[in-house]
Amino acid sequence: TEATGLAGRSVRNVVHANTGGTSARVTLSNLYGQAPLTITHASVALSAGRGTAAARAETMRRLTFDGAYAVTIPAGGQAVSDAVRIVVPHDQDVLVTTYSPTPSGPVTIHPHARQISFVAPGDRTEEATGIPYTGRSAYWRYLTALDVLSNEADGTVVAFGDSITDGITSTMGENRRWPDVLASRLRSAAASGADVPRYSVVNEGITGNQVLADGLGRPAENPSGLSRFGRDALSRPNVKVVVIDLGINDVTHSRSADGGKKITDGLRALVRQAHARGLKVVGATLTPFGGHRTWTPALDRMRRQVNAEIRAGGVYDAVVDFDLALKDPRDPHRMLPKYDSGDHLHPSDLGFHTMAETLNLSLLKGAGQAEL
Repeated sequence: TEATGLAGRSVRNVVHANTGGTSARVTLSNLYGQAPLTITHASVALSAGRGTAAARAETMRRLTFDGAYAVTIPAGGQAVSDAVRIVVPHDQDVLVTTYSPTPSGPVTIHPHARQISFVAPGDRTEEATGIPYTGRSAYWRYLTALDVLSNEADGTVVAFGDSITDGITSTMGENRRWPDVLASRLRSAAASGADVPRYSVVNEGITGNQVLADGLGRPAENPSGLSRFGRDALSRPNVKVVVIDLGINDVTHSRSADGGKKITDGLRALVRQAHARGLKVVGATLTPFGGHRTWTPALDRMRRQVNAEIRAGGVYDAVVDFDLALKDPRDPHRMLPKYDSGDHLHPSDLGFHTMAETLNLSLLKGAGQAEL
């Protein structure tokens, strides 16, 4: 959260639609606000190009909420806009702009967007040139979802994870996180006539996320995977499959001799929640972090213990082996240098691309299996 708020300024969030469609709606959040958040003006438009606050003027649409232009979101709450007709091509940057005239306390943000968004003084919500938007930020503010009504997809894959899914070390503004690459692969495969599901991909990665432990604050600024799974995965529109890559932060923070068992027990609990909704879960092995400041031989044994359980088939419906894809065969507790961003925990762009290429798209077919 940001403590100061953004009263009297227009916030222009830049988000990327990996699937095209004919209408869109947004979700705005005041989860961390301490007072009601009043949005008096909101809009959606197609970006005029990469890395700009300028909009394609003919696509500018004013948003409504239950038919009204203004909406007041209580502290801790959220609001979903009405769907508005706008043709969104796939692989398109979309501008979602909000204006609030009054302070509401801490701002609900996503701090590692890997995308520059913009801020302007005053109400410039439907301003298309982008010229007033002199403020730049690597955060998304208030906006927690862009839903596109699509004739290109029959369902949604939720990528659920931590900073590796968040793509914290991917190139800014280039959409090179592994879920971005997965979305591109799915779209290309479906277009070529391959026998794969026509699914879009939603990224629900949060940097620092753990399976078991909440972050600080109330409500927690980084709720555990177990705490947020219902909100961020199960409640996503038209979700069919969840791909989980979570647990490495539990390993690096573990002070427990039975930490590995606690992690796999937590992952199984996520799978049970998904199965109760008829969803399939594909799970990832935990990637190497040798050379990172947190690495110890004991923690690496824990990681390998978790991976052994995952590979044995007792955790997920299907497995994507990110560990095998990224590790250095000659030094398997480390990533291959070309896949390493340099911090020895997070992958490079090539590493993220390799992760997405490793996932067999046919694993995304079919409903969840029986209880594990």
